[in-house]
Amino acid sequence: MNSSLLTAVDSFIASEKLPENFRTTVEQWFLPLAESVLQQASTSKRTLIVGISGCQGSGKSTLAALLVLLLRELMGLRAVNLSIDDFYHTHAHRQHLARTVHPLLATRGVPGTHDVALAMQTLSALTREGEVLVPRFSKLMDDRMSTSEWTRMLAPLDVIVLEGWCLAIPAQPDADLLLPANTLETQEDCDGRWRQYVNQQIRQDYAGFYRMVDYLVMLKAPSFDKVYEWRQNQETKLAGQVAGGVGTGAKLMDREQLQRFIQHYERLTRHGLEVLPALSDVVFELTDQQTIAGKLKG
Repeated sequence: MNSSLLTAVDSFIASEKLPENFRTTVEQWFLPLAESVLQQASTSKRTLIVGISGCQGSGKSTLAALLVLLLRELMGLRAVNLSIDDFYHTHAHRQHLARTVHPLLATRGVPGTHDVALAMQTLSALTREGEVLVPRFSKLMDDRMSTSEWTRMLAPLDVIVLEGWCLAIPAQPDADLLLPANTLETQEDCDGRWRQYVNQQIRQDYAGFYRMVDYLVMLKAPSFDKVYEWRQNQETKLAGQVAGGVGTGAKLMDREQLQRFIQHYERLTRHGLEVLPALSDVVFELTDQQTIAGKLKG
């Protein structure tokens, strides 16, 4: 890396409170990824949409932000990182889904709890000339921010980096939905209506949304068992933000609540670990410590 890029990467590591050896990860794995994205963008006749998929706590948002930094600093591209989380339905709408479809839809996360039409409209707008308002969602408040707090971006962009835990995971075969995946499904979805609804959402609205991704990167966890530990780390970080005065009235989860929350994601996370590597352009294999063990594909 040249001195200017090295300075930018070091500043990124400091601001994200990452270990110093993360620079080695950047040089070994993520700089070559950025170069590969550059090659894809140079041959694309439109805005390139790069997807980053991986379970909770796998480092998707960190990689997305870093990739945009590399594309801007090293290659001069106009790039931005977005999260599928910013397209969650409002708290009020999810409460409506809970009353009219299934109570488990009150909890954000699974397909069916995102405003897919808004997501597709926003991505499309970012490929055309003009100013675009990009939605923002507050996990601390568990609700979409007001429009006055949305981010204004000048389009078109060269690259959009979109990250999400369920991004590009396909629907399951109907037969796989018969048996519950965990205690949550056994006790609160005993007739399978919730998981069938989620699966149908993937087959319908989400399929078109996922097809907008041109180049897919997967951060592959060792197993689903690591997700709770990694997500607990995220909750601890949120707690630190609240302690620092960020997010008055924030909704934080204790260990029992978090364990139940994670079970909403278990079925699709396990399914994604099985099928997503074959559908991805690049697959990074993660260790128990969330570092990269190697590249399985790409």
